[in-house]
Amino acid sequence: MADSPSTPILPDFTASMTGNQTFRVADYAGKTIVLYFYPKDNTPGCTTESLGFRDHHAQFLQHNALVFGLSRDSLRSHENFKAKLALPFDLISDPDEAVCALFGVMKLKKMYGKEVRGIERSTFILRDGKIIKEWRGLKVPGHVEEVLKFISA
Repeated sequence: MADSPSTPILPDFTASMTGNQTFRVADYAGKTIVLYFYPKDNTPGCTTESLGFRDHHAQFLQHNALVFGLSRDSLRSHENFKAKLALPFDLISDPDEAVCALFGVMKLKKMYGKEVRGIERSTFILRDGKIIKEWRGLKVPGHVEEVLKFISA
């Protein structure tokens, strides 16, 4: 997808991630970033989605695309989730919702009949600080394959 005046440009945000590292957009210039936002570590849908990105990870790397997952969970929770699922990519912790706010993924959702604020499952493709593709409110089945298809096109 060619850059256009309407392509959203992101501020160069930073956030803590697994492996005692800091994620910074500018550090990945020239790379394609697949950033998926998920509600919570160790829940069925989030586990399935993360396993999908894990199982296709080598294919993303073949297309010069780096995968990162992001939720509001703590780094400790992320480290455990990453180890449990043997994820070959890092997870970003956003407990104060600063990155979530940049991407507009916090939504009111219904859970057991109650309204709760949470992350709307979303995936963004970033290149050189710009959002070049986004999926919002997505369903897990087939999503990772759809992202991979876009990356490889």
